[in-house]
Amino acid sequence: MDAVPCDTYALTGDDARHAAGSLRLRAGESVTLCDGHGNDYNCICTDVHAGEVWLKVVERLPSQGEPPCEIALYQCLPKGDKMDEIVQKSVELGATRIVPVLSLRCVSRPDGAALKKKTARWNQIAREAAMQSGRGRIPPVENCVTYEEALCRMAVSPCPILLYEGEHKLSLSALDLKGGCALLVGPEGGISPQEAQGASSAGIPAVTLGPRILRTETAGPAAIAIVTFLADV
Repeated sequence: MDAVPCDTYALTGDDARHAAGSLRLRAGESVTLCDGHGNDYNCICTDVHAGEVWLKVVERLPSQGEPPCEIALYQCLPKGDKMDEIVQKSVELGATRIVPVLSLRCVSRPDGAALKKKTARWNQIAREAAMQSGRGRIPPVENCVTYEEALCRMAVSPCPILLYEGEHKLSLSALDLKGGCALLVGPEGGISPQEAQGASSAGIPAVTLGPRILRTETAGPAAIAIVTFLADV
């Protein structure tokens, strides 16, 4: 814990509107700010006027809202607006970054312009979810990659994992997750046998989440919640 005496900050724009409007912050009240780099700042509001909210920093603390390890979610593109929900819930539960993936059975295949627009929206959703849930960092939603590119990136993770309905024995609890992990989730049609074999050849084990088959929008957030629990035990 580091004291930061006499430092003052002014919130402007959307942040000021959120503080003064949604939070109804008034002079003399306490509020916690996050710098997006893993630090929380306990502050006292000193003034609210002309679209600005002025704060005096009392102390700086390591963020309490961050997960115990790095958790990357590689999510194969689902249909419709399901990715919006996946991003929101994954950030709330502790994902540290999200990578959209284009796999064999993806029905959604937006072109470059549409995908760029979607990615910008997903990053805004991630930002709002991080603020709402008290995260210390804003997890990025990165540019979409192919399934093969995803396997290459995941291979450098301390614990790469394919969540696969065809696996019935190996579970997350059997893995060492304390150093972080990368989770790969298929689209509505699942991961094809060829893709599962490709992951295995890349040294990425297939893992089951239990006897029930989960929707693609459920599997990622569920796995993230399990990982954060197991890594903190």
